[in-house]
Amino acid sequence: MSLETILKDLVERVPQAVGAILVDWEGEAVMEQCHCDPYDLRVMAAHKGIILAHLKGMQSAAQVGAVQDVVVTSTGGHLIIGSIDQDYSLVMNIERTCPVAQALHQFRQAVGRLKREM
Repeated sequence: MSLETILKDLVERVPQAVGAILVDWEGEAVMEQCHCDPYDLRVMAAHKGIILAHLKGMQSAAQVGAVQDVVVTSTGGHLIIGSIDQDYSLVMNIERTCPVAQALHQFRQAVGRLKREM
């Protein structure tokens, strides 16, 4: 399964998904699938990738284990940020009315597929 197919499948399976983007360790877009302006998704993902990098840094200090994913909720929606490996992350933007548990389940399945593919 290609990276593009995995992202497309994720966005299609999650109700009210705005988009999903694979980013590298610097927050640079590798590939995205979205129902919005790709530029907006890239800017958002670059900043969220930095947040995940900071969380990973904190895990070392706290010795709590590896950070796998995090959900950030705002008035406008939810962001799910997850680690693929040390260099790549997946970020998904969903609308506020989207069922977070369902989105997180599909997100984690996509992360597993991306790990196998990469």
